[in-house]
Amino acid sequence: MFKSNNVTARLFERQICTPAPGTSVHRARRFYENVVPSHTIYDVECPDHSFRKFTDDGLYLVSFSRNHQDLVVYRPTWLTFSCKEEDCDTNDLPLKARKFESFFTQLYSVTLASSGELICKDFFLYMESNQFGLFATSTAQIHDAPPTGGAIQGVPSVEKITFHLLRLEDGAILDERVFHNDYVNLAHSIGAFLYDDLLAIVSLRYQRIHILQIRDSGDLVDVRAIGEFCCEDDELFLNSSSQVLVNHVGNGFHHSLPESETSFLSGIKQRLLSFIFRGIWNEETDQTMRVQCLKKKFYFHFQDYIDLIIWKVQFLDRHHLLIKFGSVDGGVSRNADSHPSFFAVYNMETTEIVAFYQNSADELYFLFELFSDHFHVSSKSSLHMNFMSSYSNNIHALEQLRCTKNKATSFSQLISAIDRHRQSTDHPIKFISRRQPNILKFKMKPGPEAGSMDGRTKKICSFLFHPILPLALSVQQTLFLQASVVNIHFRR
Repeated sequence: MFKSNNVTARLFERQICTPAPGTSVHRARRFYENVVPSHTIYDVECPDHSFRKFTDDGLYLVSFSRNHQDLVVYRPTWLTFSCKEEDCDTNDLPLKARKFESFFTQLYSVTLASSGELICKDFFLYMESNQFGLFATSTAQIHDAPPTGGAIQGVPSVEKITFHLLRLEDGAILDERVFHNDYVNLAHSIGAFLYDDLLAIVSLRYQRIHILQIRDSGDLVDVRAIGEFCCEDDELFLNSSSQVLVNHVGNGFHHSLPESETSFLSGIKQRLLSFIFRGIWNEETDQTMRVQCLKKKFYFHFQDYIDLIIWKVQFLDRHHLLIKFGSVDGGVSRNADSHPSFFAVYNMETTEIVAFYQNSADELYFLFELFSDHFHVSSKSSLHMNFMSSYSNNIHALEQLRCTKNKATSFSQLISAIDRHRQSTDHPIKFISRRQPNILKFKMKPGPEAGSMDGRTKKICSFLFHPILPLALSVQQTLFLQASVVNIHFRR
C-alpha cells in the first residue's frame, strides 16, 4: 500500500514495486488520490451549449446547441501558459487561460434535427472500439394516440424517431434508422443499450426488441426482432397455419371466430407465462398441492402477468438479455421507481426465459451485489471499466447500496443508475480521502463563486468528470432557460 502523499514518491514506488496478483487495477486507482483538481475557474466564458458528457475514453466532449438542432463535439486539451514570475502558483491565471477555448478545441458542428425534430439531449451511446456515437432526434409526442396496428393502449406515439450513427473523429453521418408512429424511451438512453457491436432498441408502443449490429463500416444491420415472434420462422409458421384455417373455413368445416378471440399473446409473453407456470408446477410433487399452488400463484395473478409490458432491455452477454417488465403506467412515467417491476433473463438463441424475479426479490439483490458489473457494462473489452467503482469491487459502494436497501420499502427500485441533473446547493461538494487522517483532497462548488443573489430561484446542476484527466465541469442552470454557469475544475 502506498504510504506517501507525494506524487514523485508514488511514481517511484510504482516503477520499482510489483503489485500483488490481482491488485494491479486497485493500485492504479489508488494512485489518483494524488492527482486531483486543485483549482477552479468560475463562470467561464463558453458557448451557450447543453453539455452532455465526456466519452468513456476521454477523447471527446459531446454537447448540443441550445435549440436542440446541432451536435457540437470538442476535443479536451490541457491548459498551457507562460509565467515570468518566480512563484507562478500564487499568481492569477492570464485572461486568455480562463476561457473555455483554453481547455477544449471544437472539432465540428453537425445539424442532426430536421423536419420538426429535436435532438434528445439525454440520449447518447458510444462505441469505443470504432469511436462511433449514436444520437437520437424525434418529433413531439402524441399522448392520446389510438392503439392501432397492435399498439399498446396508454403508450404515446411519436410520428418520427431517428437514430443517427456518427463517426466522432470527423462528424460523418454513417447510417440512420427511423421509427415511424412509435415510442422509444429516449430519456437517459433508457430505450436503447449498446454491447460491443450489438444494439438493442425497445419499442414500447409495439413491444418489440429490435436487435441490430453495428458493422465496422458504420452500417446498421438488422439481426432480429423479438416480441410478437421469437424464432425467425415463427411468422412464416403462423401465416401457414392461418392459410390452412382459411381453407377449412372456405370448405365449410367451421365458422370463423371473431378477431378478438383469435388473437394470440406475443411470443415473448408466451415464453414468460410458460416459465412461471413450470416454476410453480415444479415446486410441489403432490398433484392436489400443485393445483392449489397454481390457483393461488398463477391463475390468481394471470391477468397481472398478461398486462405486463417491456420497459427496458440490456445485454448481459451476446446471447442473454435482461428484460425489465412492468405496468403501462410505469413504462411511460417519469418516475418508474414507485411502480413494482419484474426482471427476466432471456436467451436469444434458444428463445427461452431462464430466470424471472420481482424487483424487490432478495435473490436478485444478492446477484446484483456479486455481479453488478454485468448489469451496466457496455463491453467486456472496454479497459476503462476496470477502473470504475461498483458494488462488486468497492466495499464503500457496497456499503452505500446496503444502506439504501435497508431504508427501502418492499416495492422500491433497488437498481437505478440513471444519469440526471440534481438540485443545486450553495455549499461546495467535498472530496475527502478515506485514508487516515481523512484529508480534504478538493472541493467543487457549482454556480458563481460568490453564490447566487436570488436564493428563491430553483437551480439544477450537473457534473461532467473526465475519465482520465483531473478535469471536471460543473454546469448550473435555472428553469427559465437562462444562460448556464459553467465552472472548470482542474489541476493547476
